[in-house]
Amino acid sequence: MTRTRILLVDDHDIVRLGLMTLLNDQPDMEVIGEASTALEAVKAAEKLNPNVVLMDIRLPGEGGIEAAHQITTRFPKSKVVMLTSFADDELVVRAISAGAVGYVLKQVGNEELLRAIRAAARGEALLDPSTTARLLSRVREAERKADEDAFRDLSDREMDVLVHLAKGKTNAEIGRLLNLSEKTVGNYISTMFEKLHLNNRIELAAYAYEHHLFEKMGRE
Repeated sequence: MTRTRILLVDDHDIVRLGLMTLLNDQPDMEVIGEASTALEAVKAAEKLNPNVVLMDIRLPGEGGIEAAHQITTRFPKSKVVMLTSFADDELVVRAISAGAVGYVLKQVGNEELLRAIRAAARGEALLDPSTTARLLSRVREAERKADEDAFRDLSDREMDVLVHLAKGKTNAEIGRLLNLSEKTVGNYISTMFEKLHLNNRIELAAYAYEHHLFEKMGRE
């Protein structure tokens, strides 16, 4: 049986000892190294090439999140599972953004921790169940807020023009529908390019769909 090679990173000796005992008792796991700081973790990952890095999120120096970012960027085959004492939603988001594939609370049972490590070794992502619902809720709220803000700088008339543009209408067709000259429609579109930092009609239409313009306008 091929064993998952694990690097342990925690600044508490007793925590590392407990984890090492647990993991080395598993027939499919092997602790190949230890580190107590972010810098040591990156150096150990480079030297040992672990399959999984089990790392405390709070470390001396740059911290576990920065270490995770460096490891996953430089050594993408090494999967990082973050270990922490606190279910902090902000840290979850930052850890995932840094490349971590798992996030587990220290107080979970041994089986949950082992499951997270095995999932990481298979290339799967696994969050601690107690944080997953809150994280999803946070992500959905962020998406809703982004959609609300997406058209904040556009006037009502520009929104009307955008709706028709996103449906594939030409400037002349939009002008007839909105009783505007073709030149005026073009001016509105140029202004939207500037406000939304976009370059062409395709990007503008894609932006409209991405941010659910038709739902916002109450139109099909």
